[in-house]
Amino acid sequence: MPDNCIFCKIIAGEIPAKVVFEDDQVVVIEDLAPQAPVHLLIFPRKHVRTTLDLAVEDNALVGHIYQVANQMAKELDIADDGFRIVNNCNEGAGQSIWHIHFHVLGGRNMTWPPG
Repeated sequence: MPDNCIFCKIIAGEIPAKVVFEDDQVVVIEDLAPQAPVHLLIFPRKHVRTTLDLAVEDNALVGHIYQVANQMAKELDIADDGFRIVNNCNEGAGQSIWHIHFHVLGGRNMTWPPG
């Protein structure tokens, strides 16, 4: 586990989190500072620092993350009205946790551009 990776510590059970889904590949938690009525974080159990660090062999993992996002949106009744999936890559884009993760936001109208 990389030093001080909060998501690796959540996976290891060292830090509590409100887990809403998990399987052998990913963990889904509620965001501590939600930006929408539904704001989840999906991250892989495998530590990948940024989107730029994804390898070809991670393609199935990324596809799985999107399938889990779809499942969560349906279960939380935000799929039909619409939801947003966001991944920030590097500091200039707002990445502050150095373990790849995807935000799933919904339950309100989204604006564009986002930021």
